[in-house]
Amino acid sequence: MTTTATESLPLIPLPEGVVLPEMVVTISLNSDEAKLAGRASDPDHGGTNRVLLAPASAKVGVVASVEDRGIHPDGTPILTIKALQRARLGSGTIDKDGVLLIAADVVGETETTPEIEALATTYRATATNLLTKVGAQRLVAGLQVIDSPSALADSIAYWPQLSSAQRLELLETIDVAARLTLATRWLKEALADALIREEVNASVSDELDDAQRKAILRRQLASIQKELGEDTTNVIDEYRAKLAELEISDKVREAIEPEIDRLERTSEESAEASWLRTWLDTVLHIPWNERSADNFDLDNARALLDADHTGLDDVKDRLVEYLAVRKLRAERDVVAGARNGVILSLVGPPGVGKTSLGESIAAALNRKFVRVALGGIRDEAEIRGHRRTYVGARPGRIVRAIQEAGAMNPVILLDEIDKVGSGWQGDPSSALLEVLDPAQNNSFRDHYLEFELDLSDVIFIATANTLETIPGPLLDRLEVIPVEGYTEREKAEIARTHLVPKLVIQNGLTPDEVTITDETLAAIVGDYTREAGVRRLERLIDKTLRKSATKIAVGDGPLTIEPDQLNDLLGRAAPRDDVAGRITRPGIVTGLAVTGAGGDVLLVEAALVPGTGEPIITGQLGDVMKESATIAQSVVATTGRVVPEGQRLHIHFPAGAVPKDGPSAGIALCTALTSLLDDTLVRPSIAMTGEVTLHGKVLPIGGVKQKVLAAHRAGVKEVLLPKANGPDIDDIPDDVLDEITIHLVDTISDVLALALT
Repeated sequence: MTTTATESLPLIPLPEGVVLPEMVVTISLNSDEAKLAGRASDPDHGGTNRVLLAPASAKVGVVASVEDRGIHPDGTPILTIKALQRARLGSGTIDKDGVLLIAADVVGETETTPEIEALATTYRATATNLLTKVGAQRLVAGLQVIDSPSALADSIAYWPQLSSAQRLELLETIDVAARLTLATRWLKEALADALIREEVNASVSDELDDAQRKAILRRQLASIQKELGEDTTNVIDEYRAKLAELEISDKVREAIEPEIDRLERTSEESAEASWLRTWLDTVLHIPWNERSADNFDLDNARALLDADHTGLDDVKDRLVEYLAVRKLRAERDVVAGARNGVILSLVGPPGVGKTSLGESIAAALNRKFVRVALGGIRDEAEIRGHRRTYVGARPGRIVRAIQEAGAMNPVILLDEIDKVGSGWQGDPSSALLEVLDPAQNNSFRDHYLEFELDLSDVIFIATANTLETIPGPLLDRLEVIPVEGYTEREKAEIARTHLVPKLVIQNGLTPDEVTITDETLAAIVGDYTREAGVRRLERLIDKTLRKSATKIAVGDGPLTIEPDQLNDLLGRAAPRDDVAGRITRPGIVTGLAVTGAGGDVLLVEAALVPGTGEPIITGQLGDVMKESATIAQSVVATTGRVVPEGQRLHIHFPAGAVPKDGPSAGIALCTALTSLLDDTLVRPSIAMTGEVTLHGKVLPIGGVKQKVLAAHRAGVKEVLLPKANGPDIDDIPDDVLDEITIHLVDTISDVLALALT
């Protein structure tokens, strides 16, 4: 098409219907705007007998000539108009008489090309076939005399089943080739509709394509459902509109589109329609288009970690390193390789701040944070989701966490990963192998979704109290960051800066109403708590403030809590571990151990009892610890110390209700047996930990910091550690080292020389 001219013409808006070129119509000028436009076109009033016709909100109208003028019996002016050419609507102005004049670019004819001729031939053939099929052969002759391809395409407007929206689309399609293509498609649909009606009515036609037949039947079914009040068209359209807006891969789109088509073909009353809708709602609820913008300000991250957590410097350093690597990869556009990052695992006793560290990482990165509790999970479907054919099926916790976060790149904290169990429903830890493997989680497949989901942008952080119960393959995918316990000084600082301000607000108090002195906090930490973390400390402070709130509520206050008030507020103090006081006879040694609750002192007792045979070993011990007891007997026997005839050894580990295992009590066992057989007392101020070999070599152990902190809490003054654990002393806080002397031992002889009086 070419633009022949730009004219400024009065506009007559069409309240309904569409007028196309070559049409002759009679129009009643009912509105004031239309009457003004009709008057402005009258030559008697300076007009040119040309007007512009356009439906409401249309971008294209037609230039028309006024062929005749008249008056309706009711007094309304009437114009007989012939539409001439399409015109693109431009800007409008209102003249002095109040007439709306539109600048219209009049569209001229397009030169005929081979493509347009081919399209015109196809259109004529399809139109002829349709007219013959519906019994309107007399109109075929009129179709053959239309020479203009543009006019030929516009002839589809006379088809009575064409909607107003389709006629408007035809008007606004200026390109002749595109208009012929559009009109031919509508003719083919009308022809298919006629054929399928003939087939349904007579049941004799099998010429239609199956897909066309189903499409027509679906339209008929939709009409029937609409009449019955069961119209699902809007629902299907909503699903398709939502899908069109999603930024998803082609594979995911190809998985969703057939399910929408399937729902469209399914009866609303069937059970299949219900779970199809549930599945589509779940899939479309995934925040495909949402991603948080990362904040890689490392100084801000460190400041945030320091503000939220006291101590734990090594842990904070590692977390900042982790963020630094992600920053460099993002800034330098590093292509994800076989391992796109690492999975951090914070391992430590309860109450040391593992979960809050995960929250701090999310806050530092400006990402959404979701906690997924894994403790006690025994069903693999909790991770991978249920097959959607099951009643009550839903996606697994990973997908639900992403939905809860509202973004595709949240920080997901997998809490208590060491407490995942296995049962007849499967092994959830096996499902976690794919989730926590950076080389695989870009194609994680949830059983409910049934398509691959990219988890490579998700930051997974796992927490655990102990490593012993985590399966080896799963542990291999984690980078373990130990989160050790706190010293008493650090606990008091945490209470002063974090716990007290938070709990004052929670109890409805103000800082000027209750004051807990530093001496009181130190007394609570030292006399009422025996833990690696601060959870019990928080409960005790909360109890103190609750009792204070009771007094303030009745008019007392402000209050200052002093140490001498704690007995009334909290009751009797917890008895301190009198380790030195329990070593009153030969054969008793203070060992050190690590449990799920952190470090702890572990007494070893040996005694001679009447009888013969193998030694008695009690205290709920695991196989490794029983073997350590056997090795200790052999080591002591090589020094010439033997059990007197008629007697046998009894080795006992007090706190029999607590399971114990591991090799680190080896030197404590050797010392206890030597002390017993030599009738020599072990120095009460000393504690020890280390594995021993048959030849008396002391081997390194783990959990040094936790064990030394436990010794410090118990009032121990000296600790024996394997020489190979010397570098681990750097992890111990300076205030603890100021009060404890560390001895590094290499052989059992070194141990005995230091331990025996």
